[in-house]
Amino acid sequence: MSHIKDINLWESGELKLSWVRSHMPLLDSIEKDFRKSQPFKGLKVALSVHLEAKTAHLCEVLAAGGAEMYITGSNPLSTQDDVAAALVHEGLSVFAIHGCNEAEYFEDIRRVLEVGPNIIIDDGGDLVTTLHNEFPELIPGVIGGCEETTTGILRLKAMDAAGKLRFPMMLVNDADCKHLFDNRYGTGQSVWDGINRTTNLIVAGKDVVVAGYGWCGKGVAMRAKGMGASVIVTEVDPIKAMEAVMDGFKVMPMKQAAKVGDIFVTVTGCDNVIGPEEFLLMKDGAICCNAGHFDVEVAVAKLREMAVSHAPARNNIEAYTLENGRRIYIIAEGRLVNLAAGDGHPAEIMDMSFAIQAMSAKYLAENKGRLQRKLNNVPREVDEDIARRKLAHWGIEIDTLTEEQHKYLFG
Repeated sequence: MSHIKDINLWESGELKLSWVRSHMPLLDSIEKDFRKSQPFKGLKVALSVHLEAKTAHLCEVLAAGGAEMYITGSNPLSTQDDVAAALVHEGLSVFAIHGCNEAEYFEDIRRVLEVGPNIIIDDGGDLVTTLHNEFPELIPGVIGGCEETTTGILRLKAMDAAGKLRFPMMLVNDADCKHLFDNRYGTGQSVWDGINRTTNLIVAGKDVVVAGYGWCGKGVAMRAKGMGASVIVTEVDPIKAMEAVMDGFKVMPMKQAAKVGDIFVTVTGCDNVIGPEEFLLMKDGAICCNAGHFDVEVAVAKLREMAVSHAPARNNIEAYTLENGRRIYIIAEGRLVNLAAGDGHPAEIMDMSFAIQAMSAKYLAENKGRLQRKLNNVPREVDEDIARRKLAHWGIEIDTLTEEQHKYLFG
């Protein structure tokens, strides 16, 4: 039972999977543990995460722990059809096709929910939201879920505040071994991987505008600076703006930055961060892309309406010509540039993030019916376990507190 493009693509997908397996030692160690303990035996897991090789390996690890997996993507342009085929070839159920339209995307979301999942693993909140809105009768069978992203957590907090969230969710993105590394180093590197491979243009000497200075924005700005760009940060949070200044970056409103930027990267989780007013102020040849979860940060639909013409400029780049004669280039339709125009975060980074996901799912299974709060932080011991596994892989030892030191600090 699957809905994919072509099962015959599986060999290409298996090659990608083989590569990431050899660079994800934490998941390898967890998989060995899961094979013995079978924490998900008899449980159905519905997963909606960017469907590429690292995610596929997470699915393999959960399946090794006894989970009956039902898998879809969290973004049509990040789904890799050969990877989906490889998972189906292994016997897992996958419902995802690269480049599907919005209606088809949500139909695949529904397909993984119709099975009546016990654990949800979500990236951005579409799975959890659709379950609550369209399948409320299935909620009693849900033990809980795990959310991967900042955007998804914001949606969960809004649902919880409105009294609409009806089962426990683990805030995976808030775990230190996730956001401190995935969001900063993973996003920082993979965003520029996507931009550079798609544009084939130099970064050094250009003015780069980074909208948003959260952990993801910090990573994008840091890597741009490292490649020789002059970096401008735009923010709405005065404290984050102050951080950016003290990290050595210029800070100004977007309308001011729009006049000088060569490359724009939005990383906010908000909508209309770059809109019609900003487009009209931009230089001829300005390049815009988005590194936030949804394709609303750069207002591409409004740009299409105001443009006198638009046409492909290069593979995965669309050129929009305005009435003033200036051209604005949009990468990957304004969708997640690191996944829609690249392979996403490096395998070693996702090894940590997905290790947190796997162990959080295990925590849910072990604590069925005992979690009272709807929003749950990943236990500190899980974070530290992942960190110690990573240090051990690197061959690094650290100090431990003596009994006297522990008593001194904690009483």
